[in-house]
Amino acid sequence: MWSSVALEMDDDEYAKLIRRMNPPKIVIDNDACDNVTVIRVHSVNKHGILLEVVQVLTDLNLIITKAYISSDGSWFMDVFNVTDRDGNKVRDKKIISCIQTSLESDACYFPTLRNSVGIMSSEENTSIELTGTDRPGLLSEIFAVLADLNCNVVKGEVWTHNTRAAAVVHVTDESTMGAIEDPQRLSTIKKLLFNVLKGDNTSRTAKMMVSRGLTHTERRLHQMMFDDRDYERVRVIGEGDEKSRPRVAIMDCSEKDYTIIILRSKDRPKLLFDTVCTLTDMQYVVFHGTVHTGSSEAYQEYYIRHVDGLPISSEAERQRVIQCLEAAIERRASEGLELELRTEDRVGLLSDITRIFRENGLRIRRADISTIEGKAVDTFCLSEMSGNPVEGKTIDSLREQIGQTILKVKQNPLPPPKHPESVSTTGFLLGNFFKVCSLQSFRLIRSSS
Repeated sequence: MWSSVALEMDDDEYAKLIRRMNPPKIVIDNDACDNVTVIRVHSVNKHGILLEVVQVLTDLNLIITKAYISSDGSWFMDVFNVTDRDGNKVRDKKIISCIQTSLESDACYFPTLRNSVGIMSSEENTSIELTGTDRPGLLSEIFAVLADLNCNVVKGEVWTHNTRAAAVVHVTDESTMGAIEDPQRLSTIKKLLFNVLKGDNTSRTAKMMVSRGLTHTERRLHQMMFDDRDYERVRVIGEGDEKSRPRVAIMDCSEKDYTIIILRSKDRPKLLFDTVCTLTDMQYVVFHGTVHTGSSEAYQEYYIRHVDGLPISSEAERQRVIQCLEAAIERRASEGLELELRTEDRVGLLSDITRIFRENGLRIRRADISTIEGKAVDTFCLSEMSGNPVEGKTIDSLREQIGQTILKVKQNPLPPPKHPESVSTTGFLLGNFFKVCSLQSFRLIRSSS
């Protein structure tokens, strides 16, 4: 054991030495294209480097419209076309400096990750990770328990997918406004939350155990749901038809010993992060890739191998990768009503808000919780318990109960948007996609008639 740890440390130190001898080159170009900022990254190659670069860009709320990936051999050479959230070039000097500094730091290229689930503390707050079976009112019960225990939720994210739920929430002690350090109190929190998660006895139990270290919240949520096998398809009423689901094709490139993966789905922010995160955590290496986004659709193409250097070799592995990539894209697809809450933060706020959602017959599909200078800034993605869109009269009722100025609609799927001009610049890519599908044996893809 000690010899393997020492060998790993030696390899890590050697990698750092090579990188110091060949520091990364980051070029941020606002003159090359009319509508986007072009970011070029040249560096020594290392497994996971693509994910770390994409993570930096998405954490800065940049939209990646195109990407060209090449990391064959010892070098990593990628080009990203990006815009800000409003579709403009990135001209903010602070953001440009942050990109440069982050991508050139050792922390980006030599990250420390953890793989456990549970409770951990820092000086500022205590982080709680939860996974379990999704059901009506689950979040309301979780936040009610935390409020009763005088815990204030200052930050968190909640995802639900395929009857499973995962959450990472950061709480503070109401009296000290800092992390909860009392072991007995932490034990009580764990016990009560576990009972809420467990609910009715099911074949798949809730998970919650003590952990150490830090990691990226969204990556952690992907890992938690992957470990919970949310990719194993369960038919759920109201989850949408097959046409709205992402399409994944996998084929062999025997000439170069690659496996080719092609994905088509609705475009949305952080889509590239979600797919690259899943491939990386499944221990696949992207050697080449192309990403294009249109007005509403995204096309991704990757040439991969497993970290052992081998392409996908069995039908079982092929189907598992397809399922996992579909799940990664679906976990935070915005299909429901999105509401934004802005008000003064207080202990019990989320318990009250989620209780009102539950009493109005609504299901929380996803939640993003934050506190900025003493104000709660929360976003909720909601649907009816049946999975249908939320009716207008229900939205009016929510705003009356919570406050017209406090609760605002960010996105409403009713009425559904119609785009007669369905042919776009991605049509050519779509044609090629189905042409490849007809020549290869892979998962059946349905096209709209």
